[in-house]
Amino acid sequence: MAGQSNSYSYYSPTAKPNATHLLRRSNVLLTCAVVFLCSFFYLFGSWQPRATVNSLRTTTFNCVSTSTFNTTIHDSHKDLDFTAHHSAATDYGFTVKTYPSCSVNYSEYTPCQDQKRSLKFPRDRLIYRERHCPEKAELLKCRIPAPYGYKNPFKWPRSRDLAWYANVPHKDLTVEKAVQNWIRFEGDRFRFPGGGTMFPNGADAYIDDIGKLINLNDGSIRTAIDTGCGVASWGAYLLSRDIIAMSFAPRDTHEAQVQFALERGVPALIGVIASKRLPYPSRAFDMAHCSRCLIPWGQYDGVYLIEVDRVLRPGGYWILSGPPINWQRYWKGWERTKEDLNQEQTQIEKVAKSLCWKKLVQKGDLAIWQKPINHFKCKTNPKFTQTPPLCPVQNPDSAWYKDIETCLTRLPEVSSSEQVAGGAIANWPKRLHMVPPRVSSGSIEGVTPDIFQQDVILWKNRISYYKTVNNQLGQPGRYRNLLDMNAFLGGFAASLVKDPLWVMNIVPVEAKADTLGAIYERGLIGTYQSWCEAMSTYPRTYDLIHADLVFTLYKDRCEMEDIMLEMDRILRPEGSVIIREDVDLLVKVKRIADGLNWESQIVDHEDGPLVREKLLFAVKLYSTAPADSDQAS
Repeated sequence: MAGQSNSYSYYSPTAKPNATHLLRRSNVLLTCAVVFLCSFFYLFGSWQPRATVNSLRTTTFNCVSTSTFNTTIHDSHKDLDFTAHHSAATDYGFTVKTYPSCSVNYSEYTPCQDQKRSLKFPRDRLIYRERHCPEKAELLKCRIPAPYGYKNPFKWPRSRDLAWYANVPHKDLTVEKAVQNWIRFEGDRFRFPGGGTMFPNGADAYIDDIGKLINLNDGSIRTAIDTGCGVASWGAYLLSRDIIAMSFAPRDTHEAQVQFALERGVPALIGVIASKRLPYPSRAFDMAHCSRCLIPWGQYDGVYLIEVDRVLRPGGYWILSGPPINWQRYWKGWERTKEDLNQEQTQIEKVAKSLCWKKLVQKGDLAIWQKPINHFKCKTNPKFTQTPPLCPVQNPDSAWYKDIETCLTRLPEVSSSEQVAGGAIANWPKRLHMVPPRVSSGSIEGVTPDIFQQDVILWKNRISYYKTVNNQLGQPGRYRNLLDMNAFLGGFAASLVKDPLWVMNIVPVEAKADTLGAIYERGLIGTYQSWCEAMSTYPRTYDLIHADLVFTLYKDRCEMEDIMLEMDRILRPEGSVIIREDVDLLVKVKRIADGLNWESQIVDHEDGPLVREKLLFAVKLYSTAPADSDQAS
C-alpha cells in the first residue's frame, strides 16, 4: 500500500481463502444432518394446517449455510429465528455510524497523559505526570491519524536498532542525549546504538557487567522492571537473554521516550512512581533496575523503594547505577557536592536496610541489593520493623489508583526461614507450564489447578485455529507487539511464547478474578487496566489486539464505541484484531468496526457452527494524515 516500506502480503479477513478454510473445517456429517432435517421439516410442514404453515412464513430457513443455523437461537420463551445475523450494516434497521479522522494535532494523543490537563495537578512528587483521564463528555469520537509517511516498523530484531523518522517525528532526543549515545538521526530513520547515560559502552556490555555479579543465565531471573527507562535499551538487550522487562517512563520534556521503545518492539508503558502504586501485582518481578532514573529513593520516608519492594519477588534484586553510586568519581560531572551525594546514598542504604534488603555488592558504577525470601527473621527483629512498620493485613495486589503507603508490604506467612514466601517458582522456561503458586495455594477465588490445566489445552487449540484463519499469525516477524485485553491466566501469550513477539497481558480491574499475579508467576508480563479509560500508551503501539469477551465484561459499564475507538488508537495501520463474543453482541461490534474503516469478517467458533460464540477477525486499513500536515519538531 502507499507509503509502506515492507513487502508484506497483508492478511485480509474477507479474502476468499478464509471462506475455503471454513468450508474445509465444516463437519460433513453435520451438514448432511442439517440438509436431512431441512428436507424432513419441509415435507412435514407441507401437510400441516394452513395456520401453522402461515406462522412459519415469517421464518427464513437456509438449508445451505450451516454457519447461520445456530446464530439466532434465543431462549425457549421466544420464537425461533433462523435469519443470518452476520450482516452488521442493516440488522435491526440500523445504519453504520462512521468515525471521521481526528485533526493531525492528535496524532500522538494519549488521553490519560494529556500535557495540558496534567498542568491542573500538583507538581509535588510528580503527581501531575500520573494518569489523569478525560471526563466522558471530553472523549474524542474520531480516529487518531498516523503521521504522513508512516511506514511499517522494521522487523525484529532489526527494529531494536532502527525506527522510521516518519513514525516518531521528533529529533529532540538526538540533540539532548547526543553525547550519551541513546539515539541518532540518519536520513529517514533513527538508529539506537544501545547506549545510555550510565552505559557508554552499550547496553549489552552493561548487562554483561551485571551478569558478573548475579546470575542472568540460569532462568532464575525472567521478569524485570526498568524505572525511568529512557528509550528502553536495557530492556531491549535483555530479551536475547530470555529476560523480559516492563519498561516505563513518564511523558515529559524528553519527547516520546516510551514511543521510541514501542516502535523498537520493546515492552513499555507510560508511567511514573509518584503518589499511586504501580499498576502491577505484588511479588511480580525478579529484578528491578534504575540507571540514573532520577528518582529520589531516600526521600518521602523511602516511599518509592517501598513500592519497589511491593512489586519485587522474594529473593529478587534491585540494581542501581548513577547518582549517588560511585559519587567519589563522578561528583564534579554531576555538579553536586560530595556531602549532598554522600547523604543521598546514606538515606538509600538506611531505607533498604529497613526493608530487610541485603546489599550484595557495590562494584564500579553498580550497586545491587536483594530482597529476603520471607519476613520470618524481619518480624522477630525489632530494628527491621520499626521504620517502616508492617502494613495492616490487606490485598497487596490492589494497585489501580491505590495510594502508595509508607509501610512494608507483608509477605505471605512461612513456617521456617528457608521457605519462600508465597511459594517457590521454577526457573524459566519451566515456570511457564507449571501451576502458578497463587493458583495451587487457592488464593485466586474460583481458579483451581484443574482450571489452569484446562486453560492451557484450550489456548493451544485456539491459537492453532487462529493461525489457520489468519495464517500470518504463524509467520515469524509479521507481528511483534501484541495486546491481550482480557488475559485471564495468560494462555494466549503462553501459546505464542516461542514466536519472536511479546504480549502485554491485561487483567481488567472489573474482572471477577485478579489473575495478574499468576501471569507473572508464569514468567509473562502485563498490567491492570479499566477499558472504560484509555491505556497509558501512545497511538499505534500494537500490531495485533486480542479481545476475549471484553464487551461482555463491559456491557452496561461503558460505551462499546469508546472501547473500540481506544483499540483503533493503539492499533497500528494494517494491524489485526481478533474479538470473541456471543454472536448477537459481535454483530454490534462489527457495525462499529465498519464505521472505523476496519476490514472485518465474522467466522465460526473453533468448535464449529453450533456454538453461539463467534469470532471477528479484522484489519485496520492503512491511512495517514494529509501530506500538507506539519509533523516535524
